[in-house]
Amino acid sequence: MKTGTTDKILLFPYYLALKIRHFLYDNSILKSKEYPIPIICVGNISAGGTGKTPYVEYLVKIYSQKERVAVLSRGYGRKTRGWREVSVTDTPFQSGDEPLQIKRKYPDVIVCVDGNRRRGIEHLLTLSEERRPTLIILDDAFQHRRVKPSRNIVLIDSSRPMDEDHLIPLGRLRDLPEQIKRADEVVITKCPPEMDAADMFLWEQRLNLPYGIKISFTTLKYAEALPVFPEADKRYIYSKYAILLTGIANPNHLRYHLLSYYKINSVLEFRDHHNFSERDAGKIARWASKEKKSLIITTEKDAQRLFHLTTLSQEVKARLFYLPVETLPLNRER
Repeated sequence: MKTGTTDKILLFPYYLALKIRHFLYDNSILKSKEYPIPIICVGNISAGGTGKTPYVEYLVKIYSQKERVAVLSRGYGRKTRGWREVSVTDTPFQSGDEPLQIKRKYPDVIVCVDGNRRRGIEHLLTLSEERRPTLIILDDAFQHRRVKPSRNIVLIDSSRPMDEDHLIPLGRLRDLPEQIKRADEVVITKCPPEMDAADMFLWEQRLNLPYGIKISFTTLKYAEALPVFPEADKRYIYSKYAILLTGIANPNHLRYHLLSYYKINSVLEFRDHHNFSERDAGKIARWASKEKKSLIITTEKDAQRLFHLTTLSQEVKARLFYLPVETLPLNRER
């Protein structure tokens, strides 16, 4: 994507603000705080769509076998403020859809939200000894430089390379591509399962990372569709037709997966973290009434919000399913 002179002028204020901010932290004019506990930061350079939540869940699955893991997120989209420990009975308005998804998948793991990451970490460290985490995972905190993590992991969507993108508002980059140098590991996400060593090598050449930064590759694995509501009719899973309903940053990977199983007659796309309303419920119901035989399929993240949409019709509830998803590492020796 090429930029003209006008585009560069539009980008310059944001570019300059980022340069100054990073300069202040790089030269210790603004301070980053370290903590006496391992902290893994998972983040990205782009604004969403990199598969961050499944990757955080992947880390939780690995580390919770030996550590007391806590996940600390900002809780984007919630209506509450300050510190909050997430409960499986929360609504997305209380804790945010992504922390709620993680908590419901791993109910024994502490998941909490706080826009002030320092305060959140310090709160976790005051928990009783039997609950106090031995490892903290910071969700979406690569730009939160007030905390110095033990390990920075940056995710890049394999279908959206940084060198083909631009800073917001012309593109989806929320940070300067050069900041990838702060990463300890770069993970290329949403790769084809059959990706071979040659393709991985091309990525290495393309990124040209500084020495010492690890690069790894992951893919997404979808499980069998599950009902959003207990009254759902599971016979719809075996339909040949589907309506795709999403409110995520990049639904393309899911769409391509579903095309192997269904003919997708309609796609209802909303913005990322969209708070579904009564008006949306009516729109979904109208589409459902037009396509009586279609399964309505959504994402695991969207299911957290749709479950609390009380105005959904019974017809929609009977046909609404979500696809669980998990991150799998790809073997570089293939």
